[in-house]
Amino acid sequence: MNQSLAPQSSNPPNAMSSDGIHFIRRGERVTLQGVPPERTLLQVLREDLGATGTKEGCNEGDCGACTVVLGEPTADGGIRLRAVNSCIRLAHSVNGLAVWTAQDIHQDPLVKPVEPAPPAMPRAQPAAAPDADLAALHPAQACLVQCHASQCGFCTPGFVMSLFAHYHEQVWPEPQAQVPTTLPGAPPALPPAPPPVLPLAVSRTQAQEVLSGNLCRCTGYRPILDAAQVMPQAPRWRLDAAALRQRLDALAEAASSAHTRQASASPATAATQLQAARYLSAKHLAQLLQARAAYPQAQVVAGCTDVGLWVNKQHRVFEQILDVTRTQELLRVEVYPQHIAIGAAVSLTDAYAALVAERPQLHDFASRFAGLPVRNSGTLGGNVANGSPIGDSMPLLIALGASVVLMRWQGQGARGQLAHRELALEDFYLGYRRTALRPDELLAWIKVPRPVSGEFLQVHKLSKRFDDDISAVCLGVFLQLDTQGRIAQAKLGAGGVAATPVRARRTEAHLVGQAWTMQTAQRAAATLQAEFQPISDMRASASYRSTMLGELLVRAARSLDSHNPQQPWQLDSASASVLADLAAQPMHQTPASAPALRAPA
Repeated sequence: MNQSLAPQSSNPPNAMSSDGIHFIRRGERVTLQGVPPERTLLQVLREDLGATGTKEGCNEGDCGACTVVLGEPTADGGIRLRAVNSCIRLAHSVNGLAVWTAQDIHQDPLVKPVEPAPPAMPRAQPAAAPDADLAALHPAQACLVQCHASQCGFCTPGFVMSLFAHYHEQVWPEPQAQVPTTLPGAPPALPPAPPPVLPLAVSRTQAQEVLSGNLCRCTGYRPILDAAQVMPQAPRWRLDAAALRQRLDALAEAASSAHTRQASASPATAATQLQAARYLSAKHLAQLLQARAAYPQAQVVAGCTDVGLWVNKQHRVFEQILDVTRTQELLRVEVYPQHIAIGAAVSLTDAYAALVAERPQLHDFASRFAGLPVRNSGTLGGNVANGSPIGDSMPLLIALGASVVLMRWQGQGARGQLAHRELALEDFYLGYRRTALRPDELLAWIKVPRPVSGEFLQVHKLSKRFDDDISAVCLGVFLQLDTQGRIAQAKLGAGGVAATPVRARRTEAHLVGQAWTMQTAQRAAATLQAEFQPISDMRASASYRSTMLGELLVRAARSLDSHNPQQPWQLDSASASVLADLAAQPMHQTPASAPALRAPA
């Protein structure tokens, strides 16, 4: 037997094995057996189920041609739809969910038109097909046709699915039950808000955010964005959320019964079953930690937006996988008087929504984290635990003073107990892709302090593309100012300039006690430029990274120019010349000194 599958304790954990996959497609239950744990959802859809309308493009979650929509049950009895990249999503992760591809929309009996005779949709040119034919298409499809928003068609199924999810989540959302909030420190529940006037309009900005994870190489984005905006004017289609919820609840009940039978088996039988199972999950944290203690060599996964790349690009094969996204305690965002606690399995979409709710200025930065389908799958815990030096979340979280809670199961089997320790996020990283996690530990929560009086917060990211791209340099700046405008506390988090995400302590020391002015920012920028020794790679040269790290600090101070807020602060002529030289240099060359940064006269 492979040693990674041998349990490390005599009592097997009360975890759930998932060698079979059960999900709802076109209103019916689909069951697949014997699916390897590393097989992706795209492979299952195209090769096993013949859903070849879902395309394989980049195979790394960038282009969106593989986009599908998942429906998951919510705590209030409803259904939530999310567009995700099927190429990097492990097939087992959709167990118990609903799945739609572009081929499923008009064949799903639970998705159907409400108005049998649609009014004509606005269009600038004659339709590409008669309205009678368009009436059989979902608005996400019909509007793309009406707006001439497809050319070669390869990317179109992905655009359809992103629009399909947005249509049923935002344009014509299904009514959801009101559930009082019981989280610690939460304000008293407010009376239910009046229902919105539907359909809800789609702004240009909103359309761009919804489609940020979908790339088109030939049509151009104007007609595609036009199609998104005219969806509210199309005849209404409705998802029968109640009927779908019944089907998903039946799947959950069947899974619970199977788990009960598994748990009631003899210890020897249960141990054998778990050793044979290659995809494990757990409903509760204690069960998850016991499974981690028993199988410390299992690959831990959450949203799989990084592990999916290992599978597709490195052809990695895993003997056993432990999925944390079924553990209820890790799926919550809890609000306390001094901090919020974000569970490690909370999606990036929901985690950043919680951060933006506390600090609205983070919205634009949050929308630039990858594309929406990646944020819908990926988790904040996965992004943090991954430890990439260019991960977008960590500079912001370090600047905010975030900490991580690491948990493990202490003791043998059911006689053990939960144990935890807490580390400042910057102390969690030990080296390139190395963290302080022990083999039997899991990252459980990220704790983020809540806003304080006198807080100044900015975060800036530089990348080659505006959307759906990895940082070359990222800087988070947190300052607490006293009543005289002096810096009482400073925290700066930086990414892309060292082997790990780092805190700029020397620059912080330079800032504390100073008035927060443009001159202070310029002087501190020189310290910041010299604080780290970045490397050159395909995204940027070392000199560019050092130079622009200082420029980002100056950029953060621009908002303080009360005399002329529209006037941009710029590099001086010497700095601009150096940057021009850097752009022309091979990446291994570095100038002797970094330029100074100044405001224009």
